[in-house]
Amino acid sequence: MSQTTLTLLQGTVDLLILRALQAGPAHGYAVSRWVHERTDGVLLMEDAALYQALHRLEGRGWIAFEWGLSENNRRAKYYSLTGDGRRQVRNEVSIWRRYAEAMFKIIETA
Repeated sequence: MSQTTLTLLQGTVDLLILRALQAGPAHGYAVSRWVHERTDGVLLMEDAALYQALHRLEGRGWIAFEWGLSENNRRAKYYSLTGDGRRQVRNEVSIWRRYAEAMFKIIETA
């Protein structure tokens, strides 16, 4: 791992995927690329973690997929948020904001 990329903390992958899909339907590689670009290359999502999380989120009913063609004319699953998924994004964002605020209180203490 280079110093410019960080290992994802447990529990962050689901939120990152859900947030990426708020922008619209995307295949797995596009989700990973979105996260990498939005974090200026700091966060890198491993393929295994990404696809395990996509299957988990689908099982929970938070995302659904349709088959489509990728930019390379290859068959790909395009994932999108369900109504439950949109509600879950709002819930997860609220939880992570509270968590981050609490952590900053700790690390910024003199």
